[in-house]
Amino acid sequence: MSDIPPDSNAASERGVPSVHTILVVDDEPLLRRSLALILRRAGHQVTMAANAHEARRCLEAGPFDLIFLDLKMPGVDGLTLLAEIRARQADTPVLILTAHGTLESAMEAVRQGARDYMLKPFEPDALVLRVSQVLAEQDRPRRRREIASRLDELVDELQSLDASKVPPIATAPKTEAAAPEPARYLQRGKLCLDLHTRRVLLKDQPIALTPSTFEYLVTLMRHSPNCVSYQTLVEESQGYRVCRAEAREMVRGRIHELRKALEPDMRHPEYVITVRDVGYRLVT
Repeated sequence: MSDIPPDSNAASERGVPSVHTILVVDDEPLLRRSLALILRRAGHQVTMAANAHEARRCLEAGPFDLIFLDLKMPGVDGLTLLAEIRARQADTPVLILTAHGTLESAMEAVRQGARDYMLKPFEPDALVLRVSQVLAEQDRPRRRREIASRLDELVDELQSLDASKVPPIATAPKTEAAAPEPARYLQRGKLCLDLHTRRVLLKDQPIALTPSTFEYLVTLMRHSPNCVSYQTLVEESQGYRVCRAEAREMVRGRIHELRKALEPDMRHPEYVITVRDVGYRLVT
């Protein structure tokens, strides 16, 4: 895929921790190698792709902290690939590599979601400085999400200890003689939640969820079958008010856990449906 291995240990061998991953997409071998060398010397982990096909394979393998993207490439051009990147990793900053002759296209890329553009040939010091600025802009909300996630884990552990004292329910009341209490049970189709004991039944089978993920399911069920935005999910499930980008990142992990517990095939969700660039909805 790449002319040079990702070299994930290069920075650590120099005593500099590699904390950021960068993807370089450019069909010019010399520029691609030069850019990778500059970034690696600055302490970053770098993966390279010579075209859109290789870039797609890299994106499927995992997220990146920053992406460099050339606009003029054979086959699929940079603008088309940019749209795919925004769909896969909406919050990942993209820096466009462009020459004076394609400056107008670079500006169009910025209008379509790229963070900025850099003119070829570039000065190494200016390049490293701009990369540091962009990554610094990303680090603060990322650290906030990490702290929030850790707090959620501690709350989950605390609530699990409390919940372990409550005897599990065998099943939710279903007969007319023993109708569920509206204040206690929340039911949508095949799903039933006991809000007192925090138990979940899917087709009368118990489902294990962490307390925080349980709250996300409650929020989705209360709004079902309507779509719930990222920010509403975070605010109603966790009590946080955050920006859309942060909410989207915070929600992803919980939705993954929820699908893992509910879906027969996570690649083709039946219950928790993605509404692109908006949020999720529950279908039962």
